Amino acid sequence: MKRAVLTKLCEDKKVQCNLCNWRCLIKPDGLGRCGVRKNIDGVLYSLNYDCVCSANPDPIEKKPFFHFQPGSRSFSIATPGCNFSCDFCQNWQLSQAAINNSCIDGQQISPEQIVTAAVKSKCRSIAYTYTEPTVFMELCNDCGQLAKQQGLANVFVSNGFMTRETIDFASSWLDGINIDLKSFSDDYYKRLCHAKLQPVLDTISYIASQTNIWLEITTLLIPGENDSVDELKKLADFIVSNAGVDTPWHVSRFHPDYKYLNSQPTPIDSMERAQTIGKAAGLRYVYPGNISGSKAEGTFCYSCGKLLIERIGFQIIANNLKNSCCPDCGTKIAGFEL
Repeated sequence: MKRAVLTKLCEDKKVQCNLCNWRCLIKPDGLGRCGVRKNIDGVLYSLNYDCVCSANPDPIEKKPFFHFQPGSRSFSIATPGCNFSCDFCQNWQLSQAAINNSCIDGQQISPEQIVTAAVKSKCRSIAYTYTEPTVFMELCNDCGQLAKQQGLANVFVSNGFMTRETIDFASSWLDGINIDLKSFSDDYYKRLCHAKLQPVLDTISYIASQTNIWLEITTLLIPGENDSVDELKKLADFIVSNAGVDTPWHVSRFHPDYKYLNSQPTPIDSMERAQTIGKAAGLRYVYPGNISGSKAEGTFCYSCGKLLIERIGFQIIANNLKNSCCPDCGTKIAGFEL
């Protein structure tokens, strides 16, 4: 266990957790909504601090990050728990066990061991991913600070439900974040994620306007749920207006999983339509994902159209950038250590 950060002691030894926008008020011996934070005699503790359930070097493109240290490897870690309960969760074995079964399984691995493993694996960053990093913020913070001392970057793959206090708390060591903007419908968030949309929109706007954290956005397209022309236009317009035209938008293909099994995978034409709508809205980088062998995952110069980074899956075939610029026309391509 580890004493929790960003808490407030209230009446009758209740403790408010201010990491995410549920802002759970937890009574003594009670758990937060995520299932991994417990009030013990008026002090909130993280129960998953020393329960690492996954630790692997991955291509940074797998997160997905396409404009963050392309071609590098990121040491990816997770602990159990989540503050969402998405019906279609693709990592539900890791994220939902603490909520559904009070099961917090993992291996005791110290921040020092994690950072050492990242360095030995020749990774350039540590990714806090697979489950929601907000609910293991204490481990993220300790690892993140050590990682910076070793010259490593830090990235989150997040649902974006964190508070502004949490963003500020992590901003000194967090270099990049990919936020799942699952839909532009609050009804979608309530029905399928058991959550709310507006805090996610607020997080994206705050990170883009008030921090130096590199931002990419991912939307999983589920047939009949969030793939209509109107929905896609709303998503793209929001990203342009609140995150900026240089924000990469990853539109991922859905495959049935967990509780959401009565659906087909996303049609390819829906993926192509999303890319067209995103670019028409003004976004410079829109990437269809989870499509085997798609050339659309390449990074092209938005000015002259030259193929700058050629990708097949998570593998980079060629990187033609020169000092983060197009070698033909000199246009600057946005990103982190391109």
